[in-house]
Amino acid sequence: MPGDSIGKMFKVNVWGESHGPSLGAVIEGCPPGIELDLKRIQEELNRRKPGRNSFVSNRREEDRFEIHSGLFKGKTTGTPISVIIKNDGFKKENYEELGEIFRPGHADFTYQAKYGIRDYYGGGRSSARLTAPIVVAGAIARQILRDELGIEILAYVKQIGSVEAATTTDEVTSNSLAGSLINFPDKYREAEILALLERLQEEGNSIGGIVECTVRNTPAGLGEPLFGKLDADLAAAMMGLNAVKGFELGNGFECVELTGKENNDEFTVIEGDTVTITNRSGGIQGGISNGMPIVFRVVFKATPSISQKQRTVDIHGEKKEIQIQGDHDICVAIRAVPVVEALAAIVLCDHYLRHRGQCGVIKK
Repeated sequence: MPGDSIGKMFKVNVWGESHGPSLGAVIEGCPPGIELDLKRIQEELNRRKPGRNSFVSNRREEDRFEIHSGLFKGKTTGTPISVIIKNDGFKKENYEELGEIFRPGHADFTYQAKYGIRDYYGGGRSSARLTAPIVVAGAIARQILRDELGIEILAYVKQIGSVEAATTTDEVTSNSLAGSLINFPDKYREAEILALLERLQEEGNSIGGIVECTVRNTPAGLGEPLFGKLDADLAAAMMGLNAVKGFELGNGFECVELTGKENNDEFTVIEGDTVTITNRSGGIQGGISNGMPIVFRVVFKATPSISQKQRTVDIHGEKKEIQIQGDHDICVAIRAVPVVEALAAIVLCDHYLRHRGQCGVIKK
């Protein structure tokens, strides 16, 4: 159906459902001759996997990917890469009663309204399970960006509920995230969040969160105005994620309180390179990267699957009451971190290949 793909030159088409036998992606436009690091791809997929701690879904999936085309003796051939991930850990019996009732906050009603039919097992096509092949595609894109441009992408949980990390963007590194159960860079405030998550878990409730992402070593020149702006494509990709309700770049919504003088990034020259003294624009100006770190934030709503009683209706228009069973993510932002990184990589790789096709090789 329309809406299944992202990208133009590096194009990812995702297929499958939450409780189908398998799901996957077809990746078109990957340059030939790239020796894929399959171990690194699996490591990225493991970061998204459910069942890693008590605060996320306990669905047990091995999440082992298979590449069925586009790879010859470990190197990409330039032809479509077909990725398949088998579904093993689902329990359809947990969803039988949802066939005639709409879960509040989910896509049950809207899918029914649009198509007149829906796969109600685990949400079917609307499930966050569909982000698994996105992570695989993103890991491939990430390797291209790292090997050819030295681009590094790092996302992390910036805030859960009202508790925000006190660390600055520049202070966050992969080392500062090591050991965190929730991908949170502030070890002093993590205990406060863990206590909040434990309380919500006992109450059968959930909470929202913010994921911040920083992309370093991006060269100036990526983006295609008017309607293919780099920030617009990043926003569209992130808004396509489950539970996302907001996106902001650089100062974002804070801009409304700032004057032009306070919000502008003034230019200077350092070691022969034109740079900005500040990075309030988040590394993108006029829809084109300016060479500074790209910094954006993604807002996730609270997981709609909660075990408290809620009012709803069924497919016959009768008022009902529902109490969703099973263990679900207390905060979806936690497991969304590798997905945000993957989508950022897909968008940037697509723009890099588009730029290379129109303007030639871009310098690091």
